[in-house]
Amino acid sequence: MRALKYGAAALACVVSLSALALPAPFYLWQSKLNGSLVCAQNSPGWNWTRFSGPYSNARCGR
Repeated sequence: MRALKYGAAALACVVSLSALALPAPFYLWQSKLNGSLVCAQNSPGWNWTRFSGPYSNARCGR
């Protein structure tokens, strides 16, 4: 019974902390092959470099 109380308390803490998490920022990425630009939170692949950012929305606008 005691383990159930502690487990429930731990679960409540984890859920409440995850509600406070911030979204990941967006970055403008440039292709090494043709120089095209794309806005994404993570690198689109191995052949891309971070061009600018961070931005708060998916259009890479401030």
